[in-house]
Amino acid sequence: MSATTLPRRAEARPTGAVPFSGQSVFWKLAVALIVAAAGNSAFAQSSDWAEKMFEKTTHDFGVVARGADTRYRFAIKNPYKQTVHISNVRTTCGCSAATPDKTTLVTHETAFVEVTMDTLKFTHRKDSNLIVTFDQPLYAEVKIPITAYIRTDVVLTPGAADFGAVPHGQPATKTIEVAYAGRSDWKIRDVRSKNKHLTARVEEKERSGGRVKYELILTLDESLSPGSLRDQVTIVTDDQNPYVPLLVSARVESEFTITPETVSLGLLTPGREKTFNIVLRGRKPFQIESIECESDREAFKVRLPKETRPVHVLPMSVTPPDEPGEFNEEFIVTIAGREEPLHFKAYGKVAGGESGSERQ
Repeated sequence: MSATTLPRRAEARPTGAVPFSGQSVFWKLAVALIVAAAGNSAFAQSSDWAEKMFEKTTHDFGVVARGADTRYRFAIKNPYKQTVHISNVRTTCGCSAATPDKTTLVTHETAFVEVTMDTLKFTHRKDSNLIVTFDQPLYAEVKIPITAYIRTDVVLTPGAADFGAVPHGQPATKTIEVAYAGRSDWKIRDVRSKNKHLTARVEEKERSGGRVKYELILTLDESLSPGSLRDQVTIVTDDQNPYVPLLVSARVESEFTITPETVSLGLLTPGREKTFNIVLRGRKPFQIESIECESDREAFKVRLPKETRPVHVLPMSVTPPDEPGEFNEEFIVTIAGREEPLHFKAYGKVAGGESGSERQ
């Protein structure tokens, strides 16, 4: 996938030489207006380049229950040759908050800005804006409208079904309390899930004086593959607005896990060493036999521990070659007594060439 280059910000200059000496104030004002208009045009263009990096430029959470863990991640992908830097992330309402997972993006790198709504302190319709400010390679500010309607009659406890760490090959269960205040005949008709590994059922626990309580039991089956699960189930009620979403998350861990599975090396300087750590965890103590690279560049070094332990922290270093551009590597980890190896990747960008000159 090729990357595009952002244009340099043009400076506005009036055509022709205008001698101010002896001229009226009118000419000075006219030139000032031309410069201001050109500046506004350049600013509009800079905002446009930033908006193009966003996968979505608006989000509606819909109708959510009080206490629900309500969040959404906006993806920002850098398609440009220049490195992009996020200088600030904020929201315009106390009902929401936003956090980026990284602030520097090299070419083709993706960052996520997670927006959360406070459904405990705030109720009814809430409108806010996510504002993301960039200061490199040009200044830009992107404003993204977000909205939600927080209903007061349905409360979820806890606000999300977070299974946490789940061993691969073992089922897991999570229970959510659904409390309602209003009609005595209120019912949950169904719970819908699009994930075949996630099943749900409800049990009525209480019904009196206009108050109703259910238990929502969610189960992850043992065939779910290792990795992170981020999904949603929908509680279907007999209300006029029947749908109540519930966030579901889990981290299914295999016998061995590597953190991180993909290492972002960022911008690298040829010949300058950069260090990072890789963490390997097992359900029981184990020994690492070897770590090998797919390529023959010999840019990476690692110090292997000789001990047998359940957690290994591996110091690694990379000395990038004098070859500007994308720099990717895949690693093969061999565990003693295990036939199938583990894998992890590292990626970054080596400065130099055209992209290096643009950063000067």
